[in-house]
Amino acid sequence: MAQIEGVRQRINKTVVRTPLVRLNFDSPYDIYLKLECLQPTGSFKVRGAANAISLMTQTERERGVYTCSAGNMAQALAWHAKREGIRCAAIVPDNAPQTKLDAIRRYGAEIVQMSWDEVWQVANERQYPPLADRTFIHPFADTRMIAGNGTAGLEIFEDLPDVDAIIVPFGGGGLFAGIASAVKARNGEVRMFASEVRTAAPLSESLAAGRPVEIKRTPSFVDGIGGGNILEDIWRLVKPLISDSIVVGLGEVASAIKILAERNRVVAEGAGASSLAAALTGKAGSGKVVCVISGGNIDASKLIQILEGATPS
Repeated sequence: MAQIEGVRQRINKTVVRTPLVRLNFDSPYDIYLKLECLQPTGSFKVRGAANAISLMTQTERERGVYTCSAGNMAQALAWHAKREGIRCAAIVPDNAPQTKLDAIRRYGAEIVQMSWDEVWQVANERQYPPLADRTFIHPFADTRMIAGNGTAGLEIFEDLPDVDAIIVPFGGGGLFAGIASAVKARNGEVRMFASEVRTAAPLSESLAAGRPVEIKRTPSFVDGIGGGNILEDIWRLVKPLISDSIVVGLGEVASAIKILAERNRVVAEGAGASSLAAALTGKAGSGKVVCVISGGNIDASKLIQILEGATPS
């Protein structure tokens, strides 16, 4: 908690203290939305990236930075690096959404595209030899990133101290670990749930097995969550904090995106809306449920399809 509190003081001038608002939708559940999609780059990643860059040495800054990402971490790191005058490169999947690629370029970062499996390999190995002269900042399995994410948990608890449950989209697990660590330190009775999509749910499978397992991932429009496995250090952090993982289908995620846009005028990407989709299943229980809307970087073409009632591939 001391580390997370320290991070908040360090990054509060560059990161938005995002609002917590009630869902404007008739539901038997009392649902609130933590709108991380309103951050400068459209996702929560700016929190951890701000912390990581602020802690770099002058030598590391001169060398430059790089990361691997489905797109949101790449944007966040590139945005901060541009502000600080640091060279930045981003390794992203060759099917990354165009809106994320455009933003990464707009922030001046070099883009290296490869297959999703190759990007995930970099995340597992924590290195990419052609960029070895630069400092690698892991998109989720980095204590600086996790502590930065934890500041969102502090804000949730301050805005809604009687919260009963929180649902966090689960990609690599850094967002869940950070928020759950902060919240559980304040109130150990708060139930912490992850949201995953049925096409790629390694946490659910791992919880069932009692250990990290590899799964077969099917690509979908929900590109910001769903890896092929869970890293061991993330598993050790998450396992004592989690109540369960709520797995939802692509149609449920599309429906949640549509609800957010029509009822709260909030634009969310698939990963970001997965938490609301999970809440609407009722599996998080009764009481006050907070859904972390982790990002809003969705391609316009996919958003149009969803608003017209379709589920993108």
